[in-house]
Amino acid sequence: MLVNQYLQQPYPEWAIVAAYGDNLDHSAEQLADTLMLSTEQRERLKQLGIYINYNGYGASIEDLHIHPAELFNILIQFKSPFDIIQQRGDLFRQLQEAYQSDMEQAAALQPLEADEKTAVYLLPDASWARRISGVFGNQLANQAPDRAHAIITRTPAGNFQISVRAPLNLKTGADELCARFPGGGGRKAAAGINQLPESQLEQFISTFKQHYS
Repeated sequence: MLVNQYLQQPYPEWAIVAAYGDNLDHSAEQLADTLMLSTEQRERLKQLGIYINYNGYGASIEDLHIHPAELFNILIQFKSPFDIIQQRGDLFRQLQEAYQSDMEQAAALQPLEADEKTAVYLLPDASWARRISGVFGNQLANQAPDRAHAIITRTPAGNFQISVRAPLNLKTGADELCARFPGGGGRKAAAGINQLPESQLEQFISTFKQHYS
């Protein structure tokens, strides 16, 4: 949305897709209001944004359904995201079906630890789990906006990929928390750690809970 603004709003619909995909629904809705988009149009853009974001998570390229460079080269051909939904319905459905299948497995997960302030989920060493680590965190944040969430996913290398979402009603602290660990960083509202050694897992969980207590 910042790039679209800097370029004097040539691609507002793509900016909406990006905002929805990054769980910035309020910003997406504000821009959608200026374009007078219908509820159905907004939902389609939101779906596309979530699916693009979802396709970017994994421990390796092999975890993903479409190589990000390949997906980029397809997306950049379309001035409007509505065009790609209409003209490349096969691509849209591929990502939609994969997302829905993975999220069905996520729906069966129970938190490793949870209280009013925080919840920690431990996901298995599986491609589907690594793919949903980001979008699952966004979903949990939307469902419990006063709670911080940590999605911990085992990787094939034997360590952990961490995805942290600050409380939606207090979008701060995720970057500071993750930066305390090697390979960690991100934004105040959403951050992560690429490869956390198993020896530091208990320390991370304890630090996470204290950070948002």
